Amino acid sequence: MNLQTKQEGRFKYIESGGGEETLLLLHGLFGALSNFESIIAYFGGRYNVVVPILPIMELPLRKLSVMGLVEYVADLVEYKGFEDVHVLGNSLGGHVALLYALQHPKKVRSVILTGSSGLFESAMGTTFPKRGDKEFIRKKTQSTFYHPEVATEELIEEVYDTVNDRNKAIRVIATAKSAVRHNLGDNLNQITVPVLLVWGKDDQITPAFVGEKFHELLPDSRLILIDECGHAPMMEHPALFNGYLNEFLQEVSAAKILA
Repeated sequence: MNLQTKQEGRFKYIESGGGEETLLLLHGLFGALSNFESIIAYFGGRYNVVVPILPIMELPLRKLSVMGLVEYVADLVEYKGFEDVHVLGNSLGGHVALLYALQHPKKVRSVILTGSSGLFESAMGTTFPKRGDKEFIRKKTQSTFYHPEVATEELIEEVYDTVNDRNKAIRVIATAKSAVRHNLGDNLNQITVPVLLVWGKDDQITPAFVGEKFHELLPDSRLILIDECGHAPMMEHPALFNGYLNEFLQEVSAAKILA
């Protein structure tokens, strides 16, 4: 499914237009549309799959924060007139999804998290890598996955470009620090919609114990741990991930019909 990015006012996103239910996909700090290719291809004909391009590189610096991204998502949902959305987030996108669900509970039908921040994360370490050190970036990008070959040259180049652009690097650091400040441990019990947690057992950024803690704190959640899998299960094990997601969405939709 080859979808074009739409630009409408300040919103930039892709939309599959299939089905009546909306599946909103939220990417992470270094996320790209390619991270969600398998989900879009699998669900795009049966769900209205929407992927906002989070304005990490566009927001004014004074507004650049995890809450600024939540506000952007809320404005897009309102602009498009979506109701009862299924919100899926990877890494920082999961954090945004949780904060959105806390602030707009009536808009959210379910939440899907994979490698989500919000409780604990360890991305680039305590310091940002030196500019120009491409081999370091290559190893860091590859360490996101259990199978390093999943980190394509295109993905490595994207991360390298971000690190070597001073403005982009400042924005990534500012957003990451904002996310750390917004720890959600005390608020997760307020999210009562069904939540699916899909975690890689070998995630080095948000380790498996983070998924287990989310499962403990979220009232209506189920946790699936995937062997030989890192921080992005939808990329490393797309067929498995889509199978779990499909089963979950069908159960949520069936429960709504019976309610």
